[in-house]
Amino acid sequence: MSTSSRLPGLLREKEAELLREWIREQTQTLSTQQGRLSETDLREQSREFLALLRRATQDGELADVRGSGWREVLDALASLSRSRARQGFTPAQTASFIFSLKGPLFALLRKELGNDGAALADETWTASVLLDQLGLYTAESFIKNREEIISRQQEEMLELSTPVVKLWEGVLALPMIGTLDSARTQIVMETLLQKIVETGAEVAIIDITGVPTVDTLVAQHLIKTVTAARLMGADCIISGIRPQIAQTIVHLGVDLGDVVTKATLADAFAVALQRRGLVLSAARPRS
Repeated sequence: MSTSSRLPGLLREKEAELLREWIREQTQTLSTQQGRLSETDLREQSREFLALLRRATQDGELADVRGSGWREVLDALASLSRSRARQGFTPAQTASFIFSLKGPLFALLRKELGNDGAALADETWTASVLLDQLGLYTAESFIKNREEIISRQQEEMLELSTPVVKLWEGVLALPMIGTLDSARTQIVMETLLQKIVETGAEVAIIDITGVPTVDTLVAQHLIKTVTAARLMGADCIISGIRPQIAQTIVHLGVDLGDVVTKATLADAFAVALQRRGLVLSAARPRS
């Protein structure tokens, strides 16, 4: 612990004054972010954090905020970073919650220690190092939380982009749009297999009309999906085989085995109905 520092005493004695000036500083800094954070929330977050900071400086090492005495402070900053990441703040705007405290704190140090240049320089340096550490931790926490949010959103988008549609009794269709990679293949298989179990479908159509390119890896992913569906008792038909895709598959030497392929979803649907023992016929015109 930095027993020689006067910072813990100043935070204890001048907490109310420092809080008032810090809120004023933040209000100016966040003036362009109106609507994302209310003034009431800002005041409450600032009050709680300053109280935690005051207690931590009494018990923790000022030069190292990773110590046990700073656990509550770091947890509060992690929670604040998570909240602001969801609200759409940037890393810089979030870290400014800490860095905006520098101005009011340095002003307080000058007011209290202005007659002692050496002490003022030492305390200013101590406060600067402390706030820099907390600010960097806040930015790191923000980035980590935002990456988790983005990852979760990507997973949700993948699930939404692989809908399984019931075309007829016993016939499912899985229209695919976009690139087919390993992660998406796993979601496709899980979604399709679950739907096969729920509906007892005997035929599943995988439509790749919206897949821009088909290479060896994509073809392997398709074969895995077909194989998994067969193990669940459903035959698969691949539709959307455009001329350029057919040429690519032949050029790559990809063997789709005995998988039935069709140019359009309509053609694949007709085959599926035939397998179900059904025949479509044109309705007679009314006389």
